[in-house]
Order: sequence, then C-alpha cells, then structure tokens
Amino acid sequence: METTMAPKQVAECLLTLVMINLLVVSSFSLPLNRRSLKLIQEINRKGPYIGLITVYPPEEAAFFNTGAFKPNPKHPFLDFSGRRFRVGKIHDKKVVYVRCGVGMVNAAAATQQMLDLFDVVGIVHFGISGNANNSMSIGDVTIPQQLAHTGIWDWANPNRTLDLDDVAQLDFEEYNEPKGGENLLGHIGFRNEQFYSESGNPNIARPLFWAKTTRKWLQFAAHLEGVELVQCVNSSLCLPQKPKLVVGLRGSTGNTFVDNAAYRNFLFQTFHVSSVDMESSAVVMTSLSNGFPVIVIRGLSDLAGRQAGENPIQTFGPLAAINACKVVVQFIKDLPEAGYV
Repeated sequence: METTMAPKQVAECLLTLVMINLLVVSSFSLPLNRRSLKLIQEINRKGPYIGLITVYPPEEAAFFNTGAFKPNPKHPFLDFSGRRFRVGKIHDKKVVYVRCGVGMVNAAAATQQMLDLFDVVGIVHFGISGNANNSMSIGDVTIPQQLAHTGIWDWANPNRTLDLDDVAQLDFEEYNEPKGGENLLGHIGFRNEQFYSESGNPNIARPLFWAKTTRKWLQFAAHLEGVELVQCVNSSLCLPQKPKLVVGLRGSTGNTFVDNAAYRNFLFQTFHVSSVDMESSAVVMTSLSNGFPVIVIRGLSDLAGRQAGENPIQTFGPLAAINACKVVVQFIKDLPEAGYV
C-alpha cells in the first residue's frame, strides 16, 4: 500500500536534513573539503585509535626507525592545516600519529585537531627534553605525573609588589654579580593557567598550575621500568651509565629553550621539576580539557645549561629520542584494551 507524506511532515523532514548538514559542516574547519571529510569518516569507521604526538623531525625519525609503526595500506595519512596525520598500527594497536611542531601553540593546535578529527581514545605525547634534576642523567626517560606551564608571568618593576595569587617568584637581584644593588629587570611572578574543561561550567575557568597525566595510564607505565634503553650513540661514544626509566616525577613547559644553569636550578628548587620542554603541558591541558586520557614520555637529551661548554643536545638528542620511542612502543604494545579508557 502506497503512502504519502503530509506537507507538514515533508517540511519537518527537510528541516531536519538541513540541520544535520549544518552540524556536519560546522563541526569542521573550512579547509576540510568533501574528499577529506569522506576520508576521515572511512578512517574513523576502523577506529578507535591511540593518538601519538611528537614535536620535530629528529624525534619523528627515531619513531619511524623503530620499525614498529605499520602504515594503513588503504589510508596511510590525512593532510590537514599543514600537518600530516599518519594512520597505522603498532603491534596490532591502531594509532594516528602527527608531528606538531615546536612550542605550546603548535602543540595545543595539533592536539585539538587530533581530538576533533579522529576517533581517538587518548593521547601519548613523546619526545626529548632538558634535564633539570641532578639525580637524573642524559639518556634517561621520564614519564611525569604532572606538568606545569612555567611561562605565564607577571613581570614587574623592582618597586612593584607581585600579585598574591602568584604561585612563585623569581627576583633578578638575587643573581647580580657582584651581589647587591638594584636590578632593572625586577622580578617575575609565576601565574596559574586558566583551565577550561568539558566537566566544568561553560565559559568559566578554574586556576590550575599542575596538570596531571592520566593516573590509570601512569600506573600502567610503572610496569615498563625494565625496558632496555640505548646507552651508546655509536661504537665510540657511550654514556657513562645505563639509562633508566623513571615514572612519577614533575615536568616544566614554557616557550623557552632552557640552556641556563641558574634558571634550571631555580626551576628545580622552586617547583621540583625534573624535565623542561616546550610542548608537554599544552598537550596535557588540551587533552584533559576535552576529557581524554593523556601520558607524556620524554627522553632527557641535555642538562638544560648545567654542562660546561656547548649544549650536548646535538650529540645526545638522537639517543634520547630513541629511548623515548622505545618506551612509547612498549607502552602501546602492552596497553590492554581495557586500559584505553
């Protein structure tokens, strides 16, 4: 028996289709054309994935040189906003990988793109970092339990009192040589982040200094401390001791490459951080803001200024990247399906 729709029903149906179309279009930024949208839908039908984010080419080279990443033969990558998101597997675990670029803006942007575009269950961020802890060594790998953005400052004149809400203070006068006298650089107050979260009230931020990585993933990572790490750059250049993996320390992030012993020591003594980098807290905060699990894995490549002479990052950076990647691969391999969420 043939039926026809009433004019009101037809109008309601058309309105529904229009609204669905508008929602789909508005869910993505303008560079996404129909072909890209279709590709993303096809990729996501095969999900979910673990999102992997590293920073710059030497880390990427170390990651691919592990041989663990196997590209998806049908849809190996998606190019979006100048970044290439690579789709594949590591030990039968589905992953999407991207190199974000240096600095907190790049890190936050790439993380948000990853979370918006792909069906991911969480983010694994990895790379190299400076070492701010004298009990740690170049080549060691750290998986911090919490990270701070130590680059939000109130930079005040010498005669101005800092905000009482500031977390800590650095006075430039304390570093005068010889001691005494006024320093025109004044002092710096370290501020909290403004943290917006889907679990909070809309458009209302709460102050946050320490952004914590996901406890469940961190607990699982503690079982990886037996991972065999690389000690030698080549047959004639080796570290004096075997590198180790340490889980549960603190890390610092800021848009500054730290290669200054005095500032390094200040960060360690004030905030008790063991690593310093330029991206991690941005990845963590963006992931947490969206309600996704996140973990950070960083290989220590240099002493952040404590060394005599030139920074050794050019020499030991590749080794530190290799060690970080070895831990990443093992983490993904051993992560149980139940550990995804």
